[in-house]
Amino acid sequence: MDSKQVIVSPEQAQEIQQHYRIIKRSVDARQRELKVHLTVCDPDEAIPYTSPVYQDVHHSPHCVEIVGAGPAGLFAALTLLEHGIKPIVYERGKEVSERKKDIALLNRNEGLNPESNYCFGEGGAGTFSDGKLFSRSKKRGNMQRVMEIFHYFGADDKVLYEAHAHIGSDKLPSIIKRMRECIIEHGGEIHFNAKFRVESLEFRGAPIILAIGHSAHDTYRELAAAGVALEAKGCAMGVRIEHPQTLINDIFYHHQPQSVIDLVGNASYSLVTQVNGRGVYSFCMCPGGHIVPAGSMAEGCVVNGMSASHRNSPFANSGMVVELHPDDFGVAVDDGRCTMHDGLIGLEWQERLEHLAWEQTHSTQAPAQRMCDFVEGRASQSLPDCSYLPGIVPSRLDQWLPEPIRNGLQQGFRDFGRKYKGFLTNEAVILGVESRSSSPVRIVRNPETMQSVSHSWLYPCGEGAGYAGGITSSALDGIKAAETICLSEAYK
Repeated sequence: MDSKQVIVSPEQAQEIQQHYRIIKRSVDARQRELKVHLTVCDPDEAIPYTSPVYQDVHHSPHCVEIVGAGPAGLFAALTLLEHGIKPIVYERGKEVSERKKDIALLNRNEGLNPESNYCFGEGGAGTFSDGKLFSRSKKRGNMQRVMEIFHYFGADDKVLYEAHAHIGSDKLPSIIKRMRECIIEHGGEIHFNAKFRVESLEFRGAPIILAIGHSAHDTYRELAAAGVALEAKGCAMGVRIEHPQTLINDIFYHHQPQSVIDLVGNASYSLVTQVNGRGVYSFCMCPGGHIVPAGSMAEGCVVNGMSASHRNSPFANSGMVVELHPDDFGVAVDDGRCTMHDGLIGLEWQERLEHLAWEQTHSTQAPAQRMCDFVEGRASQSLPDCSYLPGIVPSRLDQWLPEPIRNGLQQGFRDFGRKYKGFLTNEAVILGVESRSSSPVRIVRNPETMQSVSHSWLYPCGEGAGYAGGITSSALDGIKAAETICLSEAYK
């Protein structure tokens, strides 16, 4: 396949895309005039997209149990089908259409279902929180394979070539449903409302892929009690920040006219700085998106972001988080120190922070403060319009956020404001807390065999195992776990 690379204006890119097959596409906004980087080829010479081949496993002599139907679990199941091995998936939450109903109640501040919410249920945490298909890691595996599988199950062609591919929370549920239907049609099994009970943990003649997700706090505790090797790991926590999307477009697209923005889409950003040796950075940026309640505990407040496929809301939001180290977790968050099992000390710290946020409102509403007020240490007399459906309540986040997070964010916001004029503004509002960007726990595994170092038939993978951080990296880790099992002596 002969391909060529071109750097063109957004208008020229629109014309080229009508006549060529796009292989890669990215927007370059570093200069005042936006440029689009394209790799293209003639459609007649393009290599066809690769479609997976799934085998019928109704009568397969081999099976693998999978705990969790998030991206790690689902992609592990699909990989097993490719190898002719039967996957049996257990998911504590509901299938995706029933899950929507519980999320609607949560958005209306009508109560949390602890087993069916933005964290738990078919598709995992990413299903209703944006569906961005992007990983910073270049070493995890064949990312294009993940994109081609999403495309096979109904994602738009753009996922195959966009630099920061995005499906959208309005489209991803139907794709997840098609994956489930494929698994069942080929002889696999998926059981919903089927919570994994660790107290009965034993080798049952089949390996177990443990893809529990980063919010399964009760399962972590059960694993610790059962003697499964765990360790505390570094993570990042902070807040979610929201600006008017028009302001973000002006800052990062240099006041381009709306006609240009219509061609390239609303502006996004990726920000990072260092404060006292800690990384402070944006995470899961959602142009044209909404902030959503993403907790899984009745007395905990957690926020996350999402955007639909068109990314056309008037708001731009992003996680803004501060790097935390295991040593930080021995310090009090509110009125007590974290003293539990060493491997879970970060988990308790996280839960204390989420409970502290909940204490500001005693509801699904989120504590909030204008951005400049937070940086300058003063109360917000009013709050701007916000996309967060349950509602926001004024709160002094500058007073109750733990010191490493508070100081890191205040200085980080100053740094970002100096570099990007207009970013530090009281038009922006911050909501607490963004605490689930990654797991503070690692289920320790052998790097070669992917088996738990304490239980050889357990294959921990994905975000919940502490080895991934998002949809794509979790899917890749699930694929790797399944392929490792398929290549083992028992399954050759």
